[in-house]
Amino acid sequence: MNCIGVLTSGGDAPGMNPCVRAVVRTAMAHHLHVKAVRHGFDGVMHCYFEDMHARDVGGIIQRGGTILQTARCKEFYTTEGQEEGLKNLKHGGIDALVVIGGDGTMHGAMALHQRGYPVIGVPASIDNDIWGTSMAIGVDTAMNTIVEAIDKLRDTASSHKRAFLVETMGRHCGYLALMGGVIGGAEIVLLPEVETHPDEVVECIAEGYARGKTHAIIVVAEGAKYNATALSKYIEEKAGFQTRVTILGHIQRGGSPTAFDRLLAARMGVRAVQALLAGDSGKMVGLHGRDISLVPLEEVTSKQREINMEYVEMVRMLAK
Repeated sequence: MNCIGVLTSGGDAPGMNPCVRAVVRTAMAHHLHVKAVRHGFDGVMHCYFEDMHARDVGGIIQRGGTILQTARCKEFYTTEGQEEGLKNLKHGGIDALVVIGGDGTMHGAMALHQRGYPVIGVPASIDNDIWGTSMAIGVDTAMNTIVEAIDKLRDTASSHKRAFLVETMGRHCGYLALMGGVIGGAEIVLLPEVETHPDEVVECIAEGYARGKTHAIIVVAEGAKYNATALSKYIEEKAGFQTRVTILGHIQRGGSPTAFDRLLAARMGVRAVQALLAGDSGKMVGLHGRDISLVPLEEVTSKQREINMEYVEMVRMLAK
């Protein structure tokens, strides 16, 4: 193996840049040539390959987003597209690939592995919906953004005796909403995995006000059955409570990565290159306890991460 490629794919996540930096410099420390694949798998399809050097990743460790840029590429997820992409990688002199991204990215890596191409996946997604790692790169930074927003909203909510509904990202996974609810002290959390009727929310707010609370914080995952806007309207019409909605949106993806995410990104990037050097392929690096270990992509792409119901009960208990 003489040359490895590195790409970022899917939604960006804080910490992707520190991971790219770790991959590039670890590879160079082992006398490997490195090529950037820009724009994710779209770059594989259109040969957006560029030589990378140590100075190319200087000064990026504190930057959010990804210097390689990212995109979603439907073309690559066809049989013809994967065969074309594989041909392009080989023609471009890229002997192996480190792919950094979320659930869809791991499926792309799996497709290359099934065609015999050496590939290692690195989980990077604020949703934390990837099976095989306790934390993905970017989750800690997004969580800090959510908690900071909840803390500030509580100040104004308590001043006006209002119920604030905070909508988080996460698609079909309620991890961000759930953990944000625990850490931010929410009265109730609505998740895709656990159906909650709006009447339960109204009852929760009413009970809190009866106990002397001056405000309510409700955290709603974007994939929940009832979104924050619809829920706000229901609460006002049903109970007469004043509500305000804050949809955090893409602010959760931005910002300088936290110390935790920078360290996790560095460890995962180094481990990914070490795996390729050792002849390991078709695997994803994952955080398990304190260790960074390898998980087969077959398992990563075939299993679904589940939320910890203990935290759901914790939100309810601590809101009393």
